[in-house]
Amino acid sequence: MHIQPFGDKALLVSFEKKIDPEINQQVINLYHTLKASAKFTFLTPAYCSLTVGIDRSRFTINEATELIKELASQPPTNQSVYVREFTIPVCYEGDFAPDMHEVSEITGLDPKEIIALHKAQEFRVYMLGFVAGFAYLGTLPDQLACPRKKTPRKSVPQGSVGLAGHQTGIYPVNAPGGWQIIGQTPVQMFDTTREEPNLLFAGDKVKFRAISEDEFKLILLKEETGIYHTEAKHG
Repeated sequence: MHIQPFGDKALLVSFEKKIDPEINQQVINLYHTLKASAKFTFLTPAYCSLTVGIDRSRFTINEATELIKELASQPPTNQSVYVREFTIPVCYEGDFAPDMHEVSEITGLDPKEIIALHKAQEFRVYMLGFVAGFAYLGTLPDQLACPRKKTPRKSVPQGSVGLAGHQTGIYPVNAPGGWQIIGQTPVQMFDTTREEPNLLFAGDKVKFRAISEDEFKLILLKEETGIYHTEAKHG
């Protein structure tokens, strides 16, 4: 673990620089430890680092650094309470999957094989970024790994499920992007009317289930009327 200043009001806590679930779990464990201390202004976890906001009226950079080291050295609490498991419905059909043919050409798999592999995987939320609520999920099996589109779209519809490299992700809002879109979920991934706008958080686990266009429309209607709720199981 390495700690260094990140501007004059934050510290960057870095672990080994690679995308790895065990390293990411160290980040998440430290996040929850520091959050429980209620001594920092903000905490932003990423793949292998944690940005920690410092109240300079309470701590100098050196004091905050030593406090983080002290808290990090304490035995971790039971982290299972923090592991949430979600099953997200996705329609992989027709216009919901504009890049399915391209992904098929890249991978050599037919659409049914692509969908089966995507559904079978349990993904980890490594971090949120790009736009509010966008969860970077890993890790795709090698058979599904594919590059971003050569020409990004100016607008990708909200709920679109895409592939890029060994990652998959869900666009929480309409946004420009170059991921290969193979489906769409009717679930609201980001909603400012909720107490916590983001549905997913770093460390969560996600699986996908295939739905028909009719079920997509039904869930979307329930979302819009506030009677559909995506519940998490706690691991």
